[in-house]
Amino acid sequence: MNTAEVSKYIVSWLKNYATKANVNGFVVGVSGGIDSAVTSTLCAMTGFKTVCVEMPIHQDEKQVSRALQHIKQLEERFENVSSTKIDLTQTYETFKATVNHIDKTTREEITLANTRARLRMTSLYYIAGLEGLLVAGTGNKVEDFGVGFYTKYGDGGVDLSPIADLLKSEVYELANFLNVPNTIQIAAPTDGLFGDSRTDEDQLGASYDELEWAMNAYDNKLDVVKFSSREKEVFAIYTKLHQANQHKMNPIPVCEIPEELK
Repeated sequence: MNTAEVSKYIVSWLKNYATKANVNGFVVGVSGGIDSAVTSTLCAMTGFKTVCVEMPIHQDEKQVSRALQHIKQLEERFENVSSTKIDLTQTYETFKATVNHIDKTTREEITLANTRARLRMTSLYYIAGLEGLLVAGTGNKVEDFGVGFYTKYGDGGVDLSPIADLLKSEVYELANFLNVPNTIQIAAPTDGLFGDSRTDEDQLGASYDELEWAMNAYDNKLDVVKFSSREKEVFAIYTKLHQANQHKMNPIPVCEIPEELK
């Protein structure tokens, strides 16, 4: 991948979109991960106002530290970058107490994790509405169109997606070119939705390199018989997630009424 040309293209695309939409710039949720770091850097490079938002909810201190380090260096590099912190921990706890449906099941743990993402989405749109900004998504191609590893109407609720056509490996290439802090580049990917140290690989059962391979195998209908035992395992993981999460990737189904019934 020609990282210089790709970054230039994305920055130009962002600038054109913002200009046509007649907005002031972008707001990005910064988590301390590679995707949000690359996205916020690209937004900053447009020259448009870019607001980086840290939104901790019982966050692991290492994630908070990486997010703050990234935001600090962005503000030093770009005059158009500002930041704010919205601590949503108490809001999250109030929500849990209000719904009062705590049964300690795995399903509930996942649902509450998704609630964190949706609280963050609400916060980003509040800032976007106040300041005339677009919410920039931070999902990559494997997450958004491969395994659907994001929260519907959470981190999936955005106005535009600058890096959603880039594989995770390509995001890392771009991060290196854009001088994203090394602490972020070497950190294990995590969605940070559980308040602990579990990684994306812990949740998915496969690394992003493996999932990229499986995505290519699936799209190109490669012969499963020729796969190694681990490749078969990863392919099965990818296929299951890809099919189960189509509701996230496809447009909302609309019940279209036949003309003769209207």
